[in-house]
Amino acid sequence: MKILKFILKFCLAIIGLLLVYGISSFVLSIIPVNKNQSENTKEYTIYIKSNGVHTDLVLPIKTDLKDWSKKIKFENIKSKDSTHQFLAFGWGDKGFYLDTPEWSDLKFSTAFNAAFNLGTSAMHTTFYKQIQETENCVKIEISREQYQKLITFIEASFQYDTNGNPIFIDATTYGKNDSFYEAHRTYNLFYTCNTWANQALKKANMKAAFWTPADKGIFYHYQ
Repeated sequence: MKILKFILKFCLAIIGLLLVYGISSFVLSIIPVNKNQSENTKEYTIYIKSNGVHTDLVLPIKTDLKDWSKKIKFENIKSKDSTHQFLAFGWGDKGFYLDTPEWSDLKFSTAFNAAFNLGTSAMHTTFYKQIQETENCVKIEISREQYQKLITFIEASFQYDTNGNPIFIDATTYGKNDSFYEAHRTYNLFYTCNTWANQALKKANMKAAFWTPADKGIFYHYQ
C-alpha cells in the first residue's frame, strides 16, 4: 500500500510539474521583449525559419560586417557548392541532432538526456541559395547595430579550436548542404533550441518573447 501511495504521489507531482511548465511556457511566450523598435536605418535582411518544431536564424553569407564562409566552409558540406547566398544557424542537443534524423529514430535515452541537461550541444548550419517568405519563414529588416550583436551572439555559441576555427563534427547530415559544429551550453527543458534562437533575438535588441521553449513563442511576435 505504501508503494502504491508513493507511485500515486509521484505521478501527481509529475503531472503538476508538466502543467506548471505548460502554463509558464504559454504565458511567458506571449510577453514581448523589445516590442518598440527604433526607426534606425534597416540595412540588413535576415529570416527566422521553422520546420514546425525548431527555429533557425537565416543570415546572408556575406556582408560588409561578416563573411560566414571563411569559418563555416563550403568544403564541409557534401555538395561543396559555393554559390549559396544564405546560411541558417540552429543550436540544439548534439545527441538529438546526430542520432535522430527522423522522429521515428528517437530513443528514450536521447530524449531523457536532452530534457535533463545530460548531453552536449551542437550548432547545425545549412546553406540556401534562396529564401522565400512563408508561414514558417519570416523576413526581418534590421539595423547595422542589431546585425552586429546577432553576429556576436552566434559566434559565441560555437566552440573553437586553437586556430580559432569552429570545431567541425564529421557526422551524417540531413542533406547535401548542411554541417554540424561543436557548441557551448547544454540543452534542457528550460533552454531549448528555440530558447537559443529567442535569446539571440533578445541580445540583438529585436522583438522576442520573454522566454519560450517553442518556435511558436518566437513567431507570435512577428505575426
